[in-house]
Amino acid sequence: MLTLHTLIDGPAPIDGELVLPFHLREKSRLRAALASGEEVAVLRPRGTVLRGGDLLRGDDGRVVRIVAEAESLYTIAHADTTGLVRCAFHLGNRHTQAQVGNGWLRIRADPVLKEMLIGLGAQVSSETAPFEPEAGAYGGGHHHGEHGTHPLAPVPLRQKIHRPSDLA
Repeated sequence: MLTLHTLIDGPAPIDGELVLPFHLREKSRLRAALASGEEVAVLRPRGTVLRGGDLLRGDDGRVVRIVAEAESLYTIAHADTTGLVRCAFHLGNRHTQAQVGNGWLRIRADPVLKEMLIGLGAQVSSETAPFEPEAGAYGGGHHHGEHGTHPLAPVPLRQKIHRPSDLA
């Protein structure tokens, strides 16, 4: 079985494609099948998030392109910026993963969240598209400027917890 483990930058001859929904692209250990049907193991450092277009090199030197699978999503728009920010706040308050675009948000389809968003005055439309949510402040991952993504913060190995007694 081919083991994919090394993320590479830059162009390379592509030997296969691995089509995955976002919830599987978040996993650091995964058994899957290429579009050709060949079984592969994906072994990445904990906290790694694979994005559509990423290239992984296997133990035999072959390169596989990651393809973001289309998923059932809601795209959220609002008549004014404050309303859209309010929607983003309420989604974040529920720890909902969200993709942020120019004047829109995108989340996984969830009828309960849809009802909440409509109650906030949002227009919510269903669609099937690749899902590339924000990684969050400690989301890890990597940055490819050509994909139009934002730089991501590294995953901290140890977070210092500040207590009032530390100030004394």
